Amino acid sequence: MTELLTATQMRITEQAAIMSGEVTGLDLMERAGQGVVEAIFEQWPEFADAPHRAVVLCGPGNNGGDGFVIARLLKECGWDVEVFLYGDAESLPPDARVNYDRCKVVKSLVDAAFDGWPNEQSGISLVVDSIFGTGLSRPFLTCRHMAISLKNCATLAETSGGFPKVVAVDVPSGLCTDSGKWLGGGQPTDFANIANLTVSFHRKKTGHVLADGPGYCGRVVIKPIGLQVSPQLRVGVQLPPRGTAGGCPAVPPDEVVRLIGATTHDLAKLNSCHKFFHGHALILSGGPGKTGAARLAARGALRVGSGLVTIGVPPSAQLEVANQVTSIMQTRVPDAAGLAEALQDARVNAICLGPGLGLGRARDLVPVALDTGLATVLDADALSAFQDAPDVLFKMLHSKCVLTPHGGEFHRLFPDIAAKFAALPTKGPAYSKVDATREAAAQAGCVVLFKGPDTVITAPDGRCGVHAAVHDRAAPWLATAGSGDVLAGFIAGLLARGFSPMMAAETAAWLHVECARTFGPGLIAEDLPEMLPQVFRDLGI
Repeated sequence: MTELLTATQMRITEQAAIMSGEVTGLDLMERAGQGVVEAIFEQWPEFADAPHRAVVLCGPGNNGGDGFVIARLLKECGWDVEVFLYGDAESLPPDARVNYDRCKVVKSLVDAAFDGWPNEQSGISLVVDSIFGTGLSRPFLTCRHMAISLKNCATLAETSGGFPKVVAVDVPSGLCTDSGKWLGGGQPTDFANIANLTVSFHRKKTGHVLADGPGYCGRVVIKPIGLQVSPQLRVGVQLPPRGTAGGCPAVPPDEVVRLIGATTHDLAKLNSCHKFFHGHALILSGGPGKTGAARLAARGALRVGSGLVTIGVPPSAQLEVANQVTSIMQTRVPDAAGLAEALQDARVNAICLGPGLGLGRARDLVPVALDTGLATVLDADALSAFQDAPDVLFKMLHSKCVLTPHGGEFHRLFPDIAAKFAALPTKGPAYSKVDATREAAAQAGCVVLFKGPDTVITAPDGRCGVHAAVHDRAAPWLATAGSGDVLAGFIAGLLARGFSPMMAAETAAWLHVECARTFGPGLIAEDLPEMLPQVFRDLGI
């Protein structure tokens, strides 16, 4: 899995390298500029065939310094480049000022310059947004000069035969690097700075994959700039925060966010093992006409490798379920006492409650299931049943539980956290989905999987993984009834196989999207479990 860094973590990584003497700030800036130019020519090979015209917008910090390097390198390639600086050159950081001087001709973005910006609006092929990168902490809309300049880019579409390509350095200006949220209100579409390409350095940032980030960043390319792999996470480097003389705490390893990728962790089965070795998952069902969700979850649990799967069914729905399943077993679970009896089978080692369960039935059965201490997935109705008294649920939860809320369920279960997450950010770093899910997991005392294209999975100790179903892993067909029920079943099946709650949730999230991508358009929930054999074969299992 790849690390996703926050702005602070990236700054500490850079400063640790500089303090070690292995690199200078000017070296990093030069490498960053070179990386952006390389990425531009890789993305649009036609730009390398002949000189074009570019506008480079530079901000008052080191991100602007990267822009000066980019402008100089494009000029050396024969391009006609106009460079604009927002701010005072005398106030630039030392390294950025060196590259400002090397750039030689830089125009100042002041009110008077906007009447005819740029001077000739024809033939502009490229706009480089190097205004505010990972360090932006103030509302972008207060930076009126930059807002106007970016908005003026929209007029180029009418005069240059098409909208120029927009390349953002680190992140599109105005996007919070940590949360993927737009700072200061409004929408970036008002200012035409949604990037076609975003070039960042060393590692992806959390804002590239969370919230609005994927849509605003366009394609994200990461260029190496010669840094070691997150040295601050290994040695605990102490660095002064900007604008202060004191120290700041190092970044503990459990605060690192991981980007969840393909895994074959323990997914294979051994030839010598029988079905009970791979666990027995119990999926609780609702009444007549409501059993489909549990059947989807059960099918998912069986396909992902649970040795046995049983659906716990109220008597009134037994015939319905019997007519629909074969390799999946069923047992009578009329009420809480019936569940307690079913759980006397010592071979049952994982439980899934929620899909189609019904609020009343969930309120009765969840306490019994949790009292066993068995690995348990709580989804859908098992979460909503406690929306009026979430503390009652939290007191029953234990470390072997996985909660799988979507946005609405998260809001009902964690209203105070959800309110902070939904609040319009006025400064950065904004409260992110990672922050919200970490706080929820700590409050619940178990793993929380907060669903979405940017699914975030956290453990109570702060460990966090993000599965980003965006760009080349986008799976829009997952927005279909029942897909979440299958995900719950995947997690339950993996728990039955002995996966830890965190590993089960992360692996299930990746498999869920991979099944959808393997099937493609037209997907419905029933298709997801049936794609697992192909996904496993593709993984070499």
